[in-house]
Amino acid sequence: MAKNNTSHSNQILVEVSYARPDVQVIIPLFVDAGTTLEQAIQQSGVLNDFPEIDLNKNKVGIFSKIAKKDTVLREKDRVEIYRPLIADPKEVRKQRAAEGKAMKKGGGTTKED
Repeated sequence: MAKNNTSHSNQILVEVSYARPDVQVIIPLFVDAGTTLEQAIQQSGVLNDFPEIDLNKNKVGIFSKIAKKDTVLREKDRVEIYRPLIADPKEVRKQRAAEGKAMKKGGGTTKED
């Protein structure tokens, strides 16, 4: 159920999402038209549930595209809070190439006959 589900005139429905390896959340939320990405994150309560989120460090976006925190949201936008990468994908590929491991689609190794 969406949060702030009082009178919806002049409001839009958006979602705020965050994921860790152990838990993923998508919070439906009614916000006033003109609400920014950062305001929606704050209104969602996700910052209270996940204290590791730091909006000065974590990148944010809308539907997998990086966006600025002052971006005004539109109806049905999905706001996403991104975690830092554990490993640099380019470095992982270089290490695998240096070790002579064959790669397959998806970044895994292939069986050698």
